[in-house]
Amino acid sequence: MEARRETPVGDTQDPQAAPGAWLGVQRLVRWAREHWLLPIMVLAALVRFYDLTAAAIWGDEGSSLLLSQHSLGEIWSHAAHDVHPPLYFMLLHGWIDWFGDGILSIRTLSALPGIITVGLGVWLVDLLATRRAALLAGILLALLPTAVRYSQEVRMYSLLGLLLIGATIALVYWVRQPRRNGYLVVYALLMAAAFYTHYFTALCVISHWLYLAVVRVQPGYRLRHIQRPAWWLANLAIVLLYLPWVPNLVDLVQHMDELKANGDVGWEDPVTLSSLPSMIWALLVQDDGGTLPRWLFITLPAALLAVIGVALARDRSVFRGSILLVLFSVLPIVLVFAVSFISPVFIERYVTAYALGLPMLVALAVDRLYAGFRVLALAILVLFIGVELVGVKNNATVDPNDQVSVVVDYVNQHFAPGDQIVTGDMLWYLVYVYYNRTEAKTLLYTPPLANGASSRPNAYGFGTLVTSDAYVDSLGDLLKSGGRVWLIGLADMPDEFVALPADWHSISEKKAGGVRARLFVRP
Repeated sequence: MEARRETPVGDTQDPQAAPGAWLGVQRLVRWAREHWLLPIMVLAALVRFYDLTAAAIWGDEGSSLLLSQHSLGEIWSHAAHDVHPPLYFMLLHGWIDWFGDGILSIRTLSALPGIITVGLGVWLVDLLATRRAALLAGILLALLPTAVRYSQEVRMYSLLGLLLIGATIALVYWVRQPRRNGYLVVYALLMAAAFYTHYFTALCVISHWLYLAVVRVQPGYRLRHIQRPAWWLANLAIVLLYLPWVPNLVDLVQHMDELKANGDVGWEDPVTLSSLPSMIWALLVQDDGGTLPRWLFITLPAALLAVIGVALARDRSVFRGSILLVLFSVLPIVLVFAVSFISPVFIERYVTAYALGLPMLVALAVDRLYAGFRVLALAILVLFIGVELVGVKNNATVDPNDQVSVVVDYVNQHFAPGDQIVTGDMLWYLVYVYYNRTEAKTLLYTPPLANGASSRPNAYGFGTLVTSDAYVDSLGDLLKSGGRVWLIGLADMPDEFVALPADWHSISEKKAGGVRARLFVRP
């Protein structure tokens, strides 16, 4: 029985065209000439570069920057004690060497993969369905709020999406042409890179294996790819490529208590049944929907589920692309939600790469409804775009005058030689180090705990980035010889700086972005 796919609208096959991936590249070039793909890519670029520098660097971004300052060997060592693998930080290290550490530069390293991923999403849907579906997927991917947000942060989530979508494209090409094992070579390299980018890559592996298992047992045309030795060898290659990092991963798991003690893991609130619909709202609207009426809170996730059901039910292709996208996007989100009842890890940024499949599924549903239910298809498309535009607006609502950077700039302008700067929290420390333009070393206040034990972080998580000479255990030791000290902490109570010395006097204060800088002197 001959395998078939849905015929792209208006697409013609050139019998002399190069096969495989090169044919895909030729299609994208042809689309650009026809002025269909370029507007989508321009839209993706506009929403990702809009206000790219408006929000100040926050704690996680500060940790990325602090880690990237080290040599590649040191990045490998420090990342072994962090909650994320080293690849992104190594790339950021090289990027800064070439383009500097300005906020536009460092966030561009996330924006560019986010833009490219939109093009890859168009490519993937073109392989699975029609050109019309691919174009719709491109528009919806360009506007996906969670993808826009994490294309504007100095973290690895945008890169992870690019690698996973790229690997999925390679998998689809191999499924269509299983004798061409070069696709599996590309697949193995991309998946290995993804594993060196984020540990949640394991969820993509599960989805790909399940997809091959499902199409093996589907009624009618059964695809036996999961039984091919080449598939098993490709996955073995991924394991071998990842082996150098495995001892570090094992060590990290064994020291999970140290990560919890520092607050690097285990800080997320326990999940409830409402956490899953809240996540859908966060991914699509950048708001958890917690203040909405119950009927409206449930409506968006239920509608999305119904649309995904349409995409599945109306899929008549041999390769069952809808099943692949559901397993790629919906399954990881549900799995992380389920695991979070044991150990909370249900965090938006951790599942953003998998949420990329949601707009693709909506595009498939709209495309398949269009022939028989045109009004309904257009209504779904318009409503989904409207929801995304609300999310994009929420993401772009930033007041540049109410950011932690404003506080640091104030200190930079009013700094005097000999001043000391002390932050009251690890996250403020990580941010302050980036914005500090003075000669003073940023310090971190670590007072003894109530039981007398030290509150200094250990060598895991963010603690791996702080040298011992940055800690201040007692404020009373700072101004013994006179001078001035800046205390950087929360703008409102509770105050991290408890029991200030009685003879300290505040002579200046600045608040912005929930942070307060106070200048103290000792007469």
